[in-house]
Amino acid sequence: MAGSMKDIKLRIKSVQGTMQITKAMELVASSKLRRAKERVEHSRPYFETLYHTLYDIAAANTEFQSPYLLRRETGNTCYVVIAGDRGLAGGYNANVLRCAAADAEGRDICVLPIGRRAVEHYERRGIPIVSKAFEMAGDLSVSDCYEVSRMLCKLYLAGEIREIRIVFTQFVSMLTQTAMVLPVLPFDVPRTGKGTAGREMILYEPNSEKVFDAIIPEYLAGVVYGALCESVSSELGARRTAMDSASKNAADMIDRLNLHYNRARQAAITQEITEIVAGAGAD
Repeated sequence: MAGSMKDIKLRIKSVQGTMQITKAMELVASSKLRRAKERVEHSRPYFETLYHTLYDIAAANTEFQSPYLLRRETGNTCYVVIAGDRGLAGGYNANVLRCAAADAEGRDICVLPIGRRAVEHYERRGIPIVSKAFEMAGDLSVSDCYEVSRMLCKLYLAGEIREIRIVFTQFVSMLTQTAMVLPVLPFDVPRTGKGTAGREMILYEPNSEKVFDAIIPEYLAGVVYGALCESVSSELGARRTAMDSASKNAADMIDRLNLHYNRARQAAITQEITEIVAGAGAD
């Protein structure tokens, strides 16, 4: 009985230590999440302005031609897959990788993984990787996103890839994060040829086609940066939720272990009293 009580006490101490770690990770994730949400809010206007500018240029010109609008029948689809650098974030990494696999089914693909978990995942499966230079998603800056954009645009213009799709996790709320696929290139716009009067009055120098081709890399970098901000926020939100759940489970386990310890202690005391009484009666 004494050995059993000692084992329970050691188990309680171990679970208490784990709960301290999960609580600390929850607080760290909550602190980082506030800053990450601000980055998401600040990045969205930039992306939306670029997108509407590109849309206006392409939609208002009937004879407009650009390699970024060309739909090819051959070549690989390149997936930019943004996952996390670490685990302990619930289903965050598994969900985004599963989403990418479902969308890529039946396609010839290559990937540009962002985040250590994504790099390790595609290395194990032997899928062609464009670059492993962006292994740490949490350390990527705006300049890194421009580097990603230049790399992808170069491959696209060379005809080595036919399509670019970004797989990331959209931050909906603290409790909800949704893995999704965003087609980026070729740029999709209705070619009605009916521009508004405002569009017709806009003059682009040297011409609208060159302006469009110059903005596309900026647009792609903005999309990658926006998706990265959304993914980082989603990872922190998922980790905060997972650590909060782990802390609550640890507290429940401690309560159950304390109950078992108290019962074992009460049984031991009862047994000692019984032995004393029995010994006194024998005398």
